[in-house]
Amino acid sequence: MSDQASNRARRATRAKTPLTEEERKARRRAKRNLRQAEAMGFLKGVTAMLKPGDLAMDCGANVGVVTRLLADTGAEVISYEPDPYAFEQLTTAVKDRANVRLVNAAVGASSGTVRLMRAANFDDNMKGASVKSTIVDGGRTIDADNYVDVALLNFLEIIRAEIDKRGEIAFVKMDIEGAELDLLEAMDAADLIKGIRCLVVETHERKFADLRPRFRALRETFAAKYPARQVNLDWI
Repeated sequence: MSDQASNRARRATRAKTPLTEEERKARRRAKRNLRQAEAMGFLKGVTAMLKPGDLAMDCGANVGVVTRLLADTGAEVISYEPDPYAFEQLTTAVKDRANVRLVNAAVGASSGTVRLMRAANFDDNMKGASVKSTIVDGGRTIDADNYVDVALLNFLEIIRAEIDKRGEIAFVKMDIEGAELDLLEAMDAADLIKGIRCLVVETHERKFADLRPRFRALRETFAAKYPARQVNLDWI
């Protein structure tokens, strides 16, 4: 039997044998690790192009992993993080970086005060669970009764002002746990994305089942309008 035929036979055998729960978890971990490696590789390419005088914005900075990498380039960095626990860790992580400005707030398509809901296991694992904190209702594994009120800033106004002042924003990273959907739709409608040299986004279709049709539509619209080198919706 040829190698090609052997591979087909193995695939057929696997298709007939249901995966165990451990095998499914292992497959999900492998895919997640691959996405993370690809995202960090993309980020290294971005940071190689950033320089002093550029503006980079980290929306959903959490404890500062990406913020620190951006700060190392010498670019001006503005980082937004609404969760009080994560913001405290972020502040400690970049306290020696004069080129970083930290903002303890969520970003969205409007302004005001919103509920930031935490993961169901937040009290048991604050560091691990803080990445899941969200202002969007209906999230999987979220305890809607465990929340804090946080400031919400109109990101459309913020980026419009920065683009008017600078001509462009060099880089925006967005990982805001579902709130990216409303925000990206609004940014596209306001024709603001053209002023961002590179935008990377982690979208959260799996976390918000009811929003999946809108996420699919968003992906189709963006794929048709923006080159992959400018807008990457598969950040981690």
